[in-house]
Amino acid sequence: MIGKYPAKLDDKNRLFVPAKLRAELGNDFYVTLGVNCGYRCLTVYTDPDWQTLSQNYNALPISQRSAATSLIFMNAAECNPDKQYRFSLNQFLLDYAGINREVMIVGRAGQAEIWDAEEFARFEEENLTPEKLLASLEAIGL
Repeated sequence: MIGKYPAKLDDKNRLFVPAKLRAELGNDFYVTLGVNCGYRCLTVYTDPDWQTLSQNYNALPISQRSAATSLIFMNAAECNPDKQYRFSLNQFLLDYAGINREVMIVGRAGQAEIWDAEEFARFEEENLTPEKLLASLEAIGL
């Protein structure tokens, strides 16, 4: 998944799935707590990726299942967009990510993220430097 897509929550806390992400996300996907470089956002997982994440969690010994990891599952929302490709987000998730009305949906390789638009602008400004971009490119082997 790639790209940036500005969006707005409607009065019922629904978002439209950006047209370019619809095929990749599929008819069912999951939204849960996320974090990127210390900023709060929401992470969107496809159904197959969510199943893999769940299997990996369930394979851990109980002693390694941390409270923080459990929170990812406890606060997840299963999303099934309607015919207009809208899906709802609960108030807890919106509050966690500081999302008011203006949103930025971004692709992040195998997942997508949902950000409060102002928070995303701060994240982008802080991280859009030649030094950080170079370090990122080197980290992925470029």
